[in-house]
Amino acid sequence: MSANVEHGPSSETEINPKVASDIHYWSKEFGVSGEKLHEAIRVHGTHVAKVKAAFASHAVDNAQHDKKGA
Repeated sequence: MSANVEHGPSSETEINPKVASDIHYWSKEFGVSGEKLHEAIRVHGTHVAKVKAAFASHAVDNAQHDKKGA
């Protein structure tokens, strides 16, 4: 078996910020850096749905801001 096998998160509903593989998995899943993921966890908690909603809301806010600046 290969040592480079991608592993999923330790939980499908909670992000454990102390587990490097969780940070790697969820930052890749959300398309953000580990630092941004840690910040979102600090503000919104470890529940995947809340962090996902925060990133989605932030993306909408940025898109609306970009339109106003155009």
